[in-house]
Amino acid sequence: MEITAVGGYEEVGRNMTAVKIGSDTIIIDMGVRLDRVMIHEDTDITKTKKEELVRIGIIPDDSVVRGNVKAVVLTHGHLDHLGAVSKFISKYNAPLIGTQYTVELAKREIRASSKESRNPVYAIEEGEILQVTPEISLEFIRATHSIPQTIILAVHSPQGTLVYANDFKFDDSPIIGEKTDYARLKHLGKEGVKGLIVETVRVSEEGRTPSEKNAQKLIEDNLIRSDPERGLIVTTFSSHIARISSICNSAKIADRTPILLGRSMEKFVGLAERMKILELPEDAHLYGNPESVKKILHSIVKDGREKYLLVVTGHQGEPDALLTKIANRKFSYQIEIDDQVIFSADVIPNPMNVANRYALETKLKIQGARLFKGAHVSGHASREDHYDLLKMLQPENIIPCHGDLRMLSTYAELAENLGYELNKNIYLLRNGQRVEI
Repeated sequence: MEITAVGGYEEVGRNMTAVKIGSDTIIIDMGVRLDRVMIHEDTDITKTKKEELVRIGIIPDDSVVRGNVKAVVLTHGHLDHLGAVSKFISKYNAPLIGTQYTVELAKREIRASSKESRNPVYAIEEGEILQVTPEISLEFIRATHSIPQTIILAVHSPQGTLVYANDFKFDDSPIIGEKTDYARLKHLGKEGVKGLIVETVRVSEEGRTPSEKNAQKLIEDNLIRSDPERGLIVTTFSSHIARISSICNSAKIADRTPILLGRSMEKFVGLAERMKILELPEDAHLYGNPESVKKILHSIVKDGREKYLLVVTGHQGEPDALLTKIANRKFSYQIEIDDQVIFSADVIPNPMNVANRYALETKLKIQGARLFKGAHVSGHASREDHYDLLKMLQPENIIPCHGDLRMLSTYAELAENLGYELNKNIYLLRNGQRVEI
């Protein structure tokens, strides 16, 4: 079993892995590196050639992929796992496979690039197993994360079972969906796991990652004590459907009508609503088109801003996001003294995000806004969650991924505490490297 680290093995994002068994290969995830997208903010990735995007580090270099590609699997719908699918999929004569929500998001990425894909698309339910060759099958194991229908993938073959856990958390009280299938993970551990490829984003954080229920309570507490006479804005991930659900359902606590704004909000939330994953309150409204957003914000100013709860993109201070535009006074709705802005997302720790968020917060404070931060819990496993996963699966070999070299090394230290040894059964790979297990 040969593992090729295509992308995401010395960085957060740009996730892509190739698993070669005999002459057949399974590709897992095709992501972008989001901070590089922001650095090259004038680059329209839908219209830029693949070679240029590889050169500037936005998408992985798939020239290292070997073997006959039999399937492309997407583990969930975040752009750092599927954002490059439109650039790669037509190159491979293989089906595109994921859960229903994930493949619908992937198809949107392909359509946005104006490319035509003739690849078959298979939507698989959590818990299902798909036979992709006479000897290789793919099992979708239910997992919790910050987007619906995330899976932990098990690749079964005569060479053994490989488990790919990138991304996940262990949430026993999820707002949407069911908790991770612990019973199946434990059963796999008893059957024998040849290798584990595992994310490392929060491995240095002590303890376990709190449940999404905690974020719901933090949002409710903020809204209960909000000033009923001032403007109120909440910003969060548009793909975090459970968080959106909590925010909108909590709006009634503050006696406000929830208004969701932004193109990515319409993309993720609109799809989740149509697929019956999310049920918004009857009085909630969703606007994505820029002209519609401009008009509704103007109407809110005329009608009385104290009646509404705005749910917007821009928690990282992204230059083109709605909250940044509001702070830059691009709309008739502008920040006034004592308006309240709740950040239901932490800063993703890279220099670009930190700088953008600092600039955004500074502008909001200068304009008189009251900022409330920390109404958030992560979608990634912390140290003790990783310990639990290792105890459940008892893998023979471990390959950390989805982290910088510090994160990968921290994971290696955790595994060493359980008896694993670096370069014997722990492998720290860099992009483009491969290992046989």
